[in-house]
Amino acid sequence: MLKKHLEFSFAFIIIFVIQLLAESDQKTTHLVLGEFKYILKPSITISLMIFYAYQTQLRGRFAKRIFMGLLFGLVGDSLLMFVDVNSSFFMFGLIAFLLGHLMYIFAFYLDYKWNPQIEKSATRIALAVFGAFCLGFYLYLRPYLDSMKIPVMIYAFVISLMAIMAVNRKGRVSTLSFNLIFIGAILFLISDSFLAYNKFVKPFEGAGVVIMATYMLAQYLITVGSVERKLKKSIAINPRD
Repeated sequence: MLKKHLEFSFAFIIIFVIQLLAESDQKTTHLVLGEFKYILKPSITISLMIFYAYQTQLRGRFAKRIFMGLLFGLVGDSLLMFVDVNSSFFMFGLIAFLLGHLMYIFAFYLDYKWNPQIEKSATRIALAVFGAFCLGFYLYLRPYLDSMKIPVMIYAFVISLMAIMAVNRKGRVSTLSFNLIFIGAILFLISDSFLAYNKFVKPFEGAGVVIMATYMLAQYLITVGSVERKLKKSIAINPRD
């Protein structure tokens, strides 16, 4: 994977490392980078969008939906940078990420409907595991949420559904694409869980590093997994997908 997309992967690793260094020492980052810090975080999704558009030319509904997911991720990243200015930006950022997750779900659904009759066992396991996680984690967070109960409940449902739909691609696409996107979806689940715990339950040391590391890896893996997507030709191909 890294060899095939070596130049982009190397550039993304640089962005990845610099972002983690910035998260680990935000005071020094502000002094050294100044206003450039507002370019650093958006560069995560901007670089992925450029790479993805170049690799796919945004041909087909799947490519367009993944690109829109990245675009909403960019909006969410940008809004969260200004939470200190206006706390409402956290809610707006949450909505942007929610829309991004929905775009990924709609993209993964295209692969699921390729042949919805196969891999029923994987679907049942995914429903049980991620359904239990969604309910359990929400019930754990609920006493801390106050007015955010409904937004967090919706968000927990959507992020869990994204993981389920990632599982539902099994048997319908190439193994590499399935594995990359599935791991990416799990990392998204982990990142959002740490974000929720840090935001609503108890802030913990190193939260920014953990949240950003899992988030960046999730976006990278989903993007590269989408580039590597090859449908298994078990039924007639619809070129619009």
